[in-house]
Amino acid sequence: MDLLEYQAKALFAAMGIPVLPSQPIASLQELRELKVPYPIALKSQVRAGGRGRAGGIRFANNTIDAVAAAQAIFSLPIQGECPALLLAEAKYNIEQELYLAVTLDDNARRPVLLGSTQGGMDGNLSVGTVHQVLVDGEFSPFYARRLVLKMGLRGHLVPSVSEIVQRMHALFVQNDLDLVEINPLGVDRSGELMALDGKVTVNDSALGRHPELQQLLADAIAPPRLKLVWLDAAMTGGPSGTNVSNAALSSLGPSGSGSSGSGPSSSGPSKKPTPPAIAIACNGTGLTLAALDLVCRAGGTVLGFVDIGWTAGGGRTEGLTDCLEAALEALTVTDRVRVVLLDLLGSAIAIDDAVSAIDRQARRRGWWRKDKAIDPLAQPVPTPLRPDERNRGPAIVLRVLGSPSEATQAILDQSPISLADSLEAAAKLSAVLINAPIVL
Repeated sequence: MDLLEYQAKALFAAMGIPVLPSQPIASLQELRELKVPYPIALKSQVRAGGRGRAGGIRFANNTIDAVAAAQAIFSLPIQGECPALLLAEAKYNIEQELYLAVTLDDNARRPVLLGSTQGGMDGNLSVGTVHQVLVDGEFSPFYARRLVLKMGLRGHLVPSVSEIVQRMHALFVQNDLDLVEINPLGVDRSGELMALDGKVTVNDSALGRHPELQQLLADAIAPPRLKLVWLDAAMTGGPSGTNVSNAALSSLGPSGSGSSGSGPSSSGPSKKPTPPAIAIACNGTGLTLAALDLVCRAGGTVLGFVDIGWTAGGGRTEGLTDCLEAALEALTVTDRVRVVLLDLLGSAIAIDDAVSAIDRQARRRGWWRKDKAIDPLAQPVPTPLRPDERNRGPAIVLRVLGSPSEATQAILDQSPISLADSLEAAAKLSAVLINAPIVL
């Protein structure tokens, strides 16, 4: 199991190997609360190699530059892997880049020390440039010093680099690791050393003997979960795995009516029929608030909303569609939600992927009828719904870039999904549809 860079550097720091001040970043908002001083390097946290050449490492001198760089990195796949996290790290001025590693020689069944002066992104690591020292028997500082001399280092670098190699070997042996690698080990103008990138491979079979590694993996920073906000204080429930927070926002006009919801947590029967309402899901906080404002201006009643995040799933289409399906499930736990407005701005998700995600959720939940085309204005829906109408599913108003394929158009023809070309049009249509008749 390969650890991510920020996890490897946590082990380095515990072993006394010098690392730069850094901070894992799971969302763009965290860049506005950055504790690492500028200028910084933003580094994609993926296990794939070649991050620098692929554009997964970018530099920023201020918050505006950092947000722009983070958006680009979150959406950048490297060998098919997109990051859920970035590492913000202080910038370091390098004079020389070295390569160091400790791994296992399978034939000798002993640790082997590796070193080269050709480290870094543009380094030429080959049989001719990487020097080896096999640790035969009890380890002593002699082995580390021997490697450093074979690398051709002289002067003050001999004891300082030897010390780093010794600490790497100690980390390797104490934790039963398969690999400890630093590439590059940076040397600045004053001769100070810094582990600028690191890779640690954990032996899965030995993991049970090392609770500290298990804890490191258990404490891995995950991207933010969906936070669904109910605008009705009575709505406190949600599907498993969704972080649901209450917000009795009575100041939001028609959305803050304070009436009891018909969701899973409503206490007792309502004295008055609960009015139909709209739920909103967007990718971006500003977009979500804009949609909420426009729907309220159009006379619609909003029951809840969720921001699936501009960088949800690290920018991967499959991650965004997973978040979209989770948002649909969370927003439709109550039959009060008659319309779901989905505003997915940007090129991170295509219309075909968005409609496919909606269709998968509809099939899973038993929404809509698939045997004929649906006219969303064919017959009225009573309020409240009859028991046999509870699972009919909501109407969907979708704004997303692109034109549907033939397969997607076939889904649209058989489902109450309406496309809108602007957020204002989507808001107005949503406000109309909550009281419009539809086919059951």
